Amino acid sequence: MAARKPISLAKGDAAGNIYPDEPDRFREEHVDKFLEWCVKQGSSDISIQSDRPVYNDISGTLYPATYRTMDASDIGAFLTRIYGADALARLASGTDLDVSYEVRPDRYSRIRFRTNITAIQSQGRDGAQITMRSLPSEPPHLSDLQVEQEIIDAWAPRQGMVIITGPTGSGKSTLLSAGNRMLLERPYGCGKMLTYEAPIEFTYDTIKSPRSLVSQTEIPRHLPDFEAGVRNALRRKPNIILIGEARDRETIAAAIEAAQTGHAVYTTTHTTGVASTVKRMISSFDKEERTERAYALMETLRLIVTQALAPRVGGGRVGMREWMTFPTDIREKLLDMHVDDWTNEIERLIPSYGQTMTKSATIEFEKGTIDRRHYLLMTGGGGGGH
Repeated sequence: MAARKPISLAKGDAAGNIYPDEPDRFREEHVDKFLEWCVKQGSSDISIQSDRPVYNDISGTLYPATYRTMDASDIGAFLTRIYGADALARLASGTDLDVSYEVRPDRYSRIRFRTNITAIQSQGRDGAQITMRSLPSEPPHLSDLQVEQEIIDAWAPRQGMVIITGPTGSGKSTLLSAGNRMLLERPYGCGKMLTYEAPIEFTYDTIKSPRSLVSQTEIPRHLPDFEAGVRNALRRKPNIILIGEARDRETIAAAIEAAQTGHAVYTTTHTTGVASTVKRMISSFDKEERTERAYALMETLRLIVTQALAPRVGGGRVGMREWMTFPTDIREKLLDMHVDDWTNEIERLIPSYGQTMTKSATIEFEKGTIDRRHYLLMTGGGGGGH
């Protein structure tokens, strides 16, 4: 076999950016040390792709981390180490893989990654791209995210459902993990918390909470899907159930059932806006059961938060949130109305029982946190009505 040529580095890519211990061929035992080195370079995302060098994303710019391009043997070593021996078979079946991965440099520290593995075509052959996002070692505090006090006050119902919504990449998992941390750090903890995530992003090992017990399950590594997770949770006498995503009617139905049976249930959806979240969840059910499910959902709702991120003037990102609480009198008012009228009524109620996204964006714009272009994007291009 002909030796592979190292990729030629662009001018300005110093050799110091290249892994100094790069092997002639990656094997499983090389992977963890290499990933640890990448993170020490300040890489937020590591991209490992067939027939390309490995790239580190450092402050938004890609830098080669290896001289060589990755061949099938190299990719196979990364896949087996990160996912397992059946990774190639799973990819060949047309499935992309979302997993968490952990490197332990020593017994006291860990480096965690959220990982996506996707089959690709490269140079006329099947290949793979592995994207690894470096995760913080522990969840942030809600105060770190500058979450509004009204949301914090409504975060911990004794029972019922809290739904965090927003597009992909809007920080839903981060917000949920910060809320979990708050629950764990209360003086009396939170009892038994069960989470079902795809993949597990944040862990709570370093959070001091002697009166709480957290158990995290990864979908589909430990259980096949979120619906199975809810069924599993109901057999384990939890106080809090976190369902990573309510993405289909079966999971939504199971989450509602769990909330109806006296549990506090937290979940996410990929909707935008409080009213549209309720509408989308209801519309996931067949027509003949829609009304019954809608009333069951409304009985359990306690809080919906929609989050969006925009670039912060001066660097970083700022979270803006639309939210609404659902106290008993509002739930009863909506239950007395026809389901088809809920969307308009919820839109009307948001300013009184929460805050609109337009109001949130206006506050940030007036503080100078976001620029005019992103303010207009967040408010639909119109003015900033309060």
